[in-house]
Amino acid sequence: MRRDPTLIGTVQDVAGTSVSVSLESETATGLSFYKGESYRIGQVGSFVRIPLGYTSLFGIVSQVGAGAAPKKESDLQPWGNQWLKVQLVGERGRAGKFERGVSQHPTINDAVHIVTEEDLREIYGPGDPVDFVTVGHLASAESIPALVNINKLVTRHSAVVGTTGAGKSTTVAGLLTALSEPNRYPSARIVVLDIHGEYAKALADRSSVFRVSTDANVEKGEKPLEIPFWALSFDEFVKLSFGDLNDEARAAVADAIVALKRESLGNQAREGVNAARLTVDTPVPFCIHKLWFDLHQREHRTIIPKPGGAPDEVESAYVLDGNGNKVQLGDAMSVTPPLYRTVKTTGPANERVNWGRDPINIRQQLAILGSKLRDPQFSFLFNPGEWCPDITGAVTKDLDALLKEWLGSPAPISILDLSGIPPAVLNDLIGALLRILYDALFWARNLPEGGRLRPLLLVLEEAHAYLGKEHVGAASSAVRRIAKEGRKYGVGVMVVSQRPSEIDPTILSQCGTIFAMRLANDTDRGQVTGAASDNLKGLFDMLPILRTGEAIIVGEAVSLPMRTLINTPDKNRWPDSRDPNVAVRGDATNGYEDEGGWAASRQLEDYTIVMRQWRKQSPYYEHKMAETNDTEDNTTQGDKS
Repeated sequence: MRRDPTLIGTVQDVAGTSVSVSLESETATGLSFYKGESYRIGQVGSFVRIPLGYTSLFGIVSQVGAGAAPKKESDLQPWGNQWLKVQLVGERGRAGKFERGVSQHPTINDAVHIVTEEDLREIYGPGDPVDFVTVGHLASAESIPALVNINKLVTRHSAVVGTTGAGKSTTVAGLLTALSEPNRYPSARIVVLDIHGEYAKALADRSSVFRVSTDANVEKGEKPLEIPFWALSFDEFVKLSFGDLNDEARAAVADAIVALKRESLGNQAREGVNAARLTVDTPVPFCIHKLWFDLHQREHRTIIPKPGGAPDEVESAYVLDGNGNKVQLGDAMSVTPPLYRTVKTTGPANERVNWGRDPINIRQQLAILGSKLRDPQFSFLFNPGEWCPDITGAVTKDLDALLKEWLGSPAPISILDLSGIPPAVLNDLIGALLRILYDALFWARNLPEGGRLRPLLLVLEEAHAYLGKEHVGAASSAVRRIAKEGRKYGVGVMVVSQRPSEIDPTILSQCGTIFAMRLANDTDRGQVTGAASDNLKGLFDMLPILRTGEAIIVGEAVSLPMRTLINTPDKNRWPDSRDPNVAVRGDATNGYEDEGGWAASRQLEDYTIVMRQWRKQSPYYEHKMAETNDTEDNTTQGDKS
């Protein structure tokens, strides 16, 4: 009788989802042929099939050799090292449909077969063309596309992890390109929090870019990133403006903000809220300059009894010049404080000067706020263009216009470039951004603009920088909330990190799908293994040897765990994150473009341009500006550009 070429061994031990397989002696060569295709036997990460009547169980090889054998078994058989350890992951029933999980277990001496390309096509098959998107191809079979379920990828959250140089940014760009394909998903809605400004080039044809610094990229259609301070919650606002406040000061500041918001409502009504329902967290515009000025007066003013007045009649004691005129009354909008007389508690009663009424001892915090209001680095927050209130609280545009730019633009992807934001406020600002987006879709969940009818994917680049496992910071709180509740309201997150061990385990464990790229660090691998839903420790042991651009995909968005080569964009659309050249391979004369590095010929360099960009606090070079300034500065930029 002719031997089945797909048979490789028999089941000899079953422990839960772990199965030990004794290989047939004929498979000692580790190679089998079936229908003209060769299959390597005993490869960690490969699949096997165990037929059980009308059902076939499928498992993944996690260990090979003597260590995979049951205890003492290797001493009893001549082929003692010919063992596989297999983790069961799913089954195919009578209807021919593959499902995760198993309804029954194999028994001793059940046959074990290789998984052929025909089997793989059925397992990873095309599925519903609307529900599945191609992100690459199987590493073991280039003809079989790697399909992920877009519904589960977006709403059940995901993570892309890999060490520096593993191709993580390029993989994310490839994934976002597939998820935003205009012919398939014309209404895709993706927001990327880009910490280092890497993705504008890679996604240029399908994204709207918002930068804190836009002076060098206006011609490319990029817009300023403006975040209205009055859209923040009270806690977020206090953290970003004043810093720490005690309970008494918080109450006083909250009362002052509510009063200004009521005044603003009186000047410009807002649909959905009135003075009776207004709270300090209600997103109603108010003038932060007036808040600073009023509180500054409360803290710094001095008082003097009015001449000839009643004992309780007083007036503010401004500094007077020689003619008795007030020297400086101050100005709220220019953040200019008024001057007051020095406190004087002796002398005639009508000349004594005392502190003003009801100070709350926040002089230091007011100085911090005044400094931020004058600092151009914070203008995106405290002077947000058309969303900046005037002294009465009136604004040119409301938050609906901002949400439309971020979420409702014609481009499917909005890139919020946060590279120009001061690092000291990055964590709090990311938390505020995520909270604003989530709250907007949460309350609009039953509307066409809400997340249930048009889900939103939030891509969090360099997540380890603000999602630490210490459970502190506004960003961690916001992402934990979205990770736990976002599925119900159509808000998903994609966490991207090179150090998964530094991310809050609560957040990582909520990621239903994981794209694990090359990870050499044991701690990082352990964190990913613990977060994965499948018992696949042996599979994750392969992470240190994955190729650049290769990922192991596990979780809810894939039928079976798969080792995949991710489709990458064209080279001219790679993210701006590649390693610099130290020594290039050659120059144009031998077929390679000379891109610089230590091997390039030395040229005349002009560091006045370096200083120009440094002072601008922007890496984006503007050629027209350079040509204009070449004449003025007598630089050599014309040669450089």
